[in-house]
Amino acid sequence: MTQSGNQPFWRAKRLDQMNEAEWESLCDGCGRCCLHKLRDGDTGDLDFTNVACRMLDLRTCACSDYKNRAREVPDCISLTPAALEDIDWLPPSCAYRLIADGQDLPSWHPLITGNPLSTVKAGAAVAGRVISETEAGPLEHHIVSWPSRWPKSRR
Repeated sequence: MTQSGNQPFWRAKRLDQMNEAEWESLCDGCGRCCLHKLRDGDTGDLDFTNVACRMLDLRTCACSDYKNRAREVPDCISLTPAALEDIDWLPPSCAYRLIADGQDLPSWHPLITGNPLSTVKAGAAVAGRVISETEAGPLEHHIVSWPSRWPKSRR
């Protein structure tokens, strides 16, 4: 964890001031951004599904080929500080969203715990709650609301 003075970097820097390693480390590995979403073309309403991108490892919630994901999945979003301004579907627990809103990271975040699987272990990840797009069929049959809510951590 990079420190700036006596504070961790996520408390001392704005998102647009972070280097690539700091930026990437903010991702808690929840996998919620890898779920398919449906947007109504007329109303703009957004529905979340429990269907994950085929590249998501459903056990660890990590991308199976993060480096090449845009080549494999052309509509995969590359999250940047500028792109954040236009994205309205990040979960409330997303570190990028929290930091942009001046909040701190949740207690189960890997930067706090030092454990890369702490989000999964806390029950804040999609592990055990989703299916792959290769198995799902029509997305309309998989609409759920939980990805848009703060996760209920396991005790």
